[in-house]
Amino acid sequence: MFNMFTLIQMVALSMADGYARLTNKPQCVIVHVDVGTQGLGAAVHNASCGRVPILIFAGLSPFTIEGEMRGSRTEYIHWIQDVPDQKLIVGQYCRYTAEIKTGKNVKQMVNRALQFATSDPKGPVYLVGAREVMEEELNPYELIQAHWGPIQPCALPANAVASIASLLVEASEPLLITGYSGRNHATVPALVELTELVCGLRVIDTAGCDMCFPASHRASLGLRYGVDSSIQTADVILVIDCDVPWINTQCTPKANAKIIHIDLDPLKSQMPVFYLAASTRYRASSLEALIQINKHLKETHSKALSSQVFSQRWVALESAQRLRREKSLAPGTTYNSDGSFTASYLIATLRALVPADTIFVVEAVTNTVLVADQLQCNLPGTFLNCGGGGLGWSGGAALGIKLAAEDLAAQTPNSGKPPPFICQIVGDGTYLFSVPSSVYWISRRYKLPVLTLVLNNAGWHAPRRSALLVHPSGLASTASREELAISFRPAVPDYAGIARAAAGVEEGSGESWIFSRKVVRAEGLKEALQEAVEAVKGGRTAVLDAVLAS
Repeated sequence: MFNMFTLIQMVALSMADGYARLTNKPQCVIVHVDVGTQGLGAAVHNASCGRVPILIFAGLSPFTIEGEMRGSRTEYIHWIQDVPDQKLIVGQYCRYTAEIKTGKNVKQMVNRALQFATSDPKGPVYLVGAREVMEEELNPYELIQAHWGPIQPCALPANAVASIASLLVEASEPLLITGYSGRNHATVPALVELTELVCGLRVIDTAGCDMCFPASHRASLGLRYGVDSSIQTADVILVIDCDVPWINTQCTPKANAKIIHIDLDPLKSQMPVFYLAASTRYRASSLEALIQINKHLKETHSKALSSQVFSQRWVALESAQRLRREKSLAPGTTYNSDGSFTASYLIATLRALVPADTIFVVEAVTNTVLVADQLQCNLPGTFLNCGGGGLGWSGGAALGIKLAAEDLAAQTPNSGKPPPFICQIVGDGTYLFSVPSSVYWISRRYKLPVLTLVLNNAGWHAPRRSALLVHPSGLASTASREELAISFRPAVPDYAGIARAAAGVEEGSGESWIFSRKVVRAEGLKEALQEAVEAVKGGRTAVLDAVLAS
């Protein structure tokens, strides 16, 4: 067990979130009563939407006043922080909440909470306890930990396996849409196998929080957020572990399309409004389901799948993928005549300089799709997205992922392989949400070097885009960013300087522990990125403020 001090609660939970995502092992965050719970902020939402197993423990104000019990109230603040039901602050985001009322069953309470956290759909759990309970004297006791495991993964019923397999084989234009099946890295090759059995099956990865399908595979349609022409033309759509396969007001399947939904949580129990026009839906592990379907296809449909029809589809996929890849990568090949550069050019330059197994922690908001297009991630676990809407996740998450990567590497010391390189790609507004003053202090204190790439477009782009989707000819279509109050100009923050100040300077030399650069022109971009990458490989965090063309 390793304890860390993180200065602020949201960063603590984001770090635990990142660690748990990479290892699938539950983490624990301890905060102070109601105000510390509120300090967790949007990180609770992110852990819930991202299905991350985390135990949160918070104290309660003492419930005795006159010294009746050890732990009774001793400070002014104990009255002020006494609230009617502290669990309600985060209850709707948690899989389980409870109060520890005695130390005599504290181990049972913690283990029950962890069973909820680690059973699908995974997520945060929240326990509270007053000081009097924490001060209780106990006789030591043991539990049999083997009795407290999570619920085991579910498989599909046999008739469902046969039905789904037949639909895929008989389809003329099958499509699979997924979002977070890649959390289990073993699911990625299972999904690849399915597409190579049913030639012509294409895959949309909505990057709900993990890379689910290799970007360079011929069946890949890339990362898309609920809008793609393939959704409108497919005759069979298999939705696996996905929260938003399409956005109904922007893109819908055709009326006679057969839709099957396989999910850890097909009813989306924490979403008041959710439905798909699916003919059948199943609560099942995506990995178990894919193994079953693949096995049935090989045993029952091998003759049909080896026919010329499927061979022709396989060839057609390769041609279509090549054209799609060329189109996606083209924006990253050039910069503007005035020397300014786009996010595509920036990410393309970055990709060429970092190791192949780099883990990208992406919180690029409106630039996410083009970032994914340029990165073209193929290895499971190398593209991690928040999965929620609480901006500011990636700062702490990158540190948690870095710590997890080092711990995993330490388990195989004879492999000769260093821990993966960690790169955070973040929008400038989101960077500020991440509490960088805490993130880079932690990075230095615990020697967790990561590369942070700030996409500096001097403000927020998402609000205008959201307004135009509802009112395409409204005021937002002609108003300036200043008029919409989404521009940081004229006083754009010094993003690299913020990190430098947070980390402080090295004693003796007076030099910053953080490598920091601001890049405005393409001519100096590659050199700055190379220096940043080498700094991280040498054990220092690097922050690159990349000013994008307006």
